[in-house]
Amino acid sequence: MFPLTLQEMQLLIAAAVFLLGCLCILIGVFILLSRGYAREIRSMAVNTARIGQKGLAEEATGLVKSASDLVVSINQLVKTASGAGAFLIFTGMVMIAGAYWILSQMDSFPF
Repeated sequence: MFPLTLQEMQLLIAAAVFLLGCLCILIGVFILLSRGYAREIRSMAVNTARIGQKGLAEEATGLVKSASDLVVSINQLVKTASGAGAFLIFTGMVMIAGAYWILSQMDSFPF
């Protein structure tokens, strides 16, 4: 094993937390950009709206109810993906702040 001093260990932990925080932010942004506005979800929402309009024109209440349930499900899916992305971004920011706090506790760094 490598003998590490307390300052080296603090620096290593701060670097690892900082890198993990940056990774969380990048993954969160990727989730927000890819899943929140996916082409398939938009296409499904457009087609569901068309089905709903057709059901209203033909007075098919069962079809309209199914279409509205599908729209609600799509909205929940988008909210869930957006929430996961926002949570990862927030967690990454907290980790970066934690890395700064760890470094500020070291005696040799003038923060």
